[in-house]
Amino acid sequence: QHPSCLVVPVGFTTSMEVKASIRAAQGTLRRIEITSQALGGIKTIFAIYLPDVVECRKLPVVYWLSGLTCTDENFSQKAGAFQAACDSQIVLVMPDTSPRGDGVPDEDPKSYDFGVGAGFYLNATTDKYQKHYNMYEFVVKELPAIVEKEFPVNSLRSICGHSMGGHGALTIALKNPDRYESVSAFSPICNPMECAWGQKAFPLYLGEDKNSWKQYDAKELIKSYKGKDLHILCDCGTADNFLIGDVNQLRPLQFIDEALAAKVPVTFRMQAGYDHSYYFISTFIGEHLAHHAKFLHAKSLSHAGL
Repeated sequence: QHPSCLVVPVGFTTSMEVKASIRAAQGTLRRIEITSQALGGIKTIFAIYLPDVVECRKLPVVYWLSGLTCTDENFSQKAGAFQAACDSQIVLVMPDTSPRGDGVPDEDPKSYDFGVGAGFYLNATTDKYQKHYNMYEFVVKELPAIVEKEFPVNSLRSICGHSMGGHGALTIALKNPDRYESVSAFSPICNPMECAWGQKAFPLYLGEDKNSWKQYDAKELIKSYKGKDLHILCDCGTADNFLIGDVNQLRPLQFIDEALAAKVPVTFRMQAGYDHSYYFISTFIGEHLAHHAKFLHAKSLSHAGL
């Protein structure tokens, strides 16, 4: 070990349980169980990938938000992102997509696009769901506070996601530009107010007042965005069944039109032949992580006065 390396603490001051520790690439993936106050006092699992270089210095974090039906494990097992994280010298953090477990409400009959596995990264306001379904609060505030307290990371963050998670990444970054250096998305739901997924979920989580929905719609948020350049990068496949199928759930053109009108820089790439799956994500995840690393490390150097 190099003499300038930091000693990484073994114990935690936050109450948490390591459910798994897995060697991957030049680092370690840990699955961590905590009790979340934002999610109504229930236990939730997040994953964190730590390249070995954290033994020598603190790294910035990229938060990954997954899509409908997923847990923290989908990205870890399918994206092939860990070597890219090592190469880019960034930590990855992957939360769940919703609260889950005993006492967490849902609709009956259960459907894939609402409730457990489909938290939509918002803070619910309806009586049935407001106690537990606060993934926005969890991702923006509670989880980063724990990660930055308990792990060898610095306070610089970027955020990315897929589908519902792409919606979450875009809306969270547009609402909190001071907290993130960059944002990217794969196949994001860009305009949920006007697609079937959002029109089902938003009334149940937020009530019938459509004005309250706008704060969780990337197309609506970018209309009035006046913050810093978030270096927005999006990729969508031209063979995505949720784009070209019977129902256009993603609506990227509406988002691009509003970004253009508002003069907000966005790089939105339509990738020929790719679908909505992790085959698509695994193809371009290295580019996305390198994109974030460029801005995270530049900010880190500016903080150091270099």
